[in-house]
Amino acid sequence: MTDLFTPLTVGPLELPNRLLMAPLTRARAEPGHVPGPLMATYYQQRAGAGLLIAEATMVMEGNSAFWHEPGIHSPAQVEGWRLTTDAVHAAGGRIVLQIWHGGRACHPLLNGGRQPVAPSPIAITGDEVRTPEGKQPYVVPRELADDELPGIVGGFRRAARNAIAAGFDGVEVHGANGYLLDAFLRDGSNRRSGPYGGAIGNRARLLLEVLEAVQTESPLVGLRISPLNGYNAMVDSDPIGLSCWLAERLNATGLDYLHVMRGDFLGQQTGDVLTPIRARFRGVLVGNMGYTPEEANAAIAAGDLDAVAFGTAFLANPDLPERIRRGVPLQDPDPATYYSPGPTGYTDYPFLEAA
Repeated sequence: MTDLFTPLTVGPLELPNRLLMAPLTRARAEPGHVPGPLMATYYQQRAGAGLLIAEATMVMEGNSAFWHEPGIHSPAQVEGWRLTTDAVHAAGGRIVLQIWHGGRACHPLLNGGRQPVAPSPIAITGDEVRTPEGKQPYVVPRELADDELPGIVGGFRRAARNAIAAGFDGVEVHGANGYLLDAFLRDGSNRRSGPYGGAIGNRARLLLEVLEAVQTESPLVGLRISPLNGYNAMVDSDPIGLSCWLAERLNATGLDYLHVMRGDFLGQQTGDVLTPIRARFRGVLVGNMGYTPEEANAAIAAGDLDAVAFGTAFLANPDLPERIRRGVPLQDPDPATYYSPGPTGYTDYPFLEAA
């Protein structure tokens, strides 16, 4: 029977198990958004995952949404990430980098006063962003002009090139959670006209152009989407229809895997997006969001998914695959340390004793 511990081929990689580590923003980068030794230790500790998907990483300067998140647009950042990739590979692991543009989730106080950009001038509501001046409301973004979008595509292309230079095994394009590519994709945040607005094919144009560009630079490319997730004030009038269209269209791109968040953090949009995606997408399908090991095993055994990405479970359980293999209870993470500086709640969770 196929289960979490059955090997899986993803693009050029042979994964020893189907327990992936989901991308988790931890805000531990050093000044200049440079990854340092502490981040290398964190990822090396979790190298037992079938595949590590490193956290959302800025493709272009001036688009910070989390204050201390890493980037991949400067030589110092490339060298900083090399500490992580070397550490993970030395531990026998495999790691891809999630490349990302924060879009309207960015804030002027994090970016030298620069106004964030988006498909349409619609601000995120109902939440605040952490800044050096405390939590602040999101601002109304500037609508990107059509002739600016090739520059965005070029930023993703350079980020993928830099990721491979930094030693990553591939990249995951962040098309989820209300950030720039997702904001173009869903009609609640994309109200523009022209070639990048209106019908689904137009709203998906930027995402598809990014995927095509990134595939020229990276031997492995994945994509993460969240058709139902309301985080960052996101909504779509037809998330199932969007999921079906995108799953069909992605078959023509040669995408190595599709990583789908199955639900809504806020519980506002409901429905089953995974079943119609599975019926249409012919590549490796990864499920994410709230899976127990038992549910993940059942979904893989039934052929509903090829792998499952675990998020918060990996925070407090660096040896998560071994804990699941042994049937050991999982440790609970401390939410107060999710974005705090230093090793506490980051690299100090205990490992199991050797069997």
